[in-house]
Amino acid sequence: MKGMNLEENSSRKLQDSQAEANGDSHRISGSRFSSLLASKDRDYLLSQDGTQVKVSDLEGKVLGLYFSANWYAPCRSFTNQVLIGAYQDLKSNGSDFEIVFVSSDEDLDAFNNYRPKDSKDEATLHDGVELLDRFGVQAFPFTKERLEELKLEEKEKHERQTLNNLLTNHNRGYLLGHPGPRQVPVASLVGKTIGLYFSSQWCLPGGKFTPKLISIYQKIKQMLAHQGNEDDFEIVFVSSDRDQAEFDSYFNSMPWLALPFGDPAIKTLAKYFDVKGIPCLVILGPDGKTVSKHGRNLINLYQENAYPFTEAQVDLLEKQMDEEAKTLPRSKNHAGHRHELTLVSEGTGGGPFICCDCDEQGSGWAYQCLECGYEVHPKCVRAVDRGSVRG
Repeated sequence: MKGMNLEENSSRKLQDSQAEANGDSHRISGSRFSSLLASKDRDYLLSQDGTQVKVSDLEGKVLGLYFSANWYAPCRSFTNQVLIGAYQDLKSNGSDFEIVFVSSDEDLDAFNNYRPKDSKDEATLHDGVELLDRFGVQAFPFTKERLEELKLEEKEKHERQTLNNLLTNHNRGYLLGHPGPRQVPVASLVGKTIGLYFSSQWCLPGGKFTPKLISIYQKIKQMLAHQGNEDDFEIVFVSSDRDQAEFDSYFNSMPWLALPFGDPAIKTLAKYFDVKGIPCLVILGPDGKTVSKHGRNLINLYQENAYPFTEAQVDLLEKQMDEEAKTLPRSKNHAGHRHELTLVSEGTGGGPFICCDCDEQGSGWAYQCLECGYEVHPKCVRAVDRGSVRG
């Protein structure tokens, strides 16, 4: 496996600190506040303006502990884009909710500069980041019962899912096509397999994956044309571009359809499908229901053979891969690495990974360095030029 990067390492440290501090609890009852938040010499917390707030004043409230730091970019992003807004909404609704910032900052200046202006302190619960990202203020009061209610509502919503209620609204019943801007009715896509492609021009991984996806898209279309079903597959670009010019430039490089730039459905879809990062390819079946949220990974592993991306097709491809693996050498030397690589599977020390050669996802079989964890797709192994082995 690839080594853990700085952000992952920092995140792990924060998670470990949190686990030690709150025993992995999701919520903290009032009776435990003093033992957790006060000491022999201090029975208060600090508000944004430096005022001392008694720990006992928090009794009876739902409390979030936010383990965070100024130097960690994802923390700053979550604080400013999600948490402060959710905190303000809950406070304005009269909810008995408070947040305490537990700092991992390196000095007092960083601590003072990071504390948000609109909350007593900053906060996360053990699963708070995920809950607020996924459900917003509806997650309050963050109990297991409330989480189960929200999951049930989400399941029922997905069971009622159709292409029309995903991609249309009361002001728009079309998508953009080429030559543009041509309006293509969403109703014309009903009954087809659809890929929702979440990406943007500024996204570097998207810049690498989009040309690959275009090639696979065209191959799937050609494959279906031979069967007389060319129109059975389509992709819809769901843009995270920063302005109209970026969107126009990026969309003009694509052969498929798109939601208009800035359309409200874009944020709704990203939240609905729990899109954590881009590029992301969500596959919808002919009935409008979700087939897979891992279309990008399936494209990387199986190329055009992944179509129609169903569990049955993936099972078939995995069995074929297992058969092909029987013919692969147990070990290989790779031009991109100095150590010998060993063939592994999920059952023999492998598992989901990021290929160190193409930087794309992988699972199942891989060639792995048992000394340092370097890992590549079998198809990415390049023969070694004995005169110029790279470390």
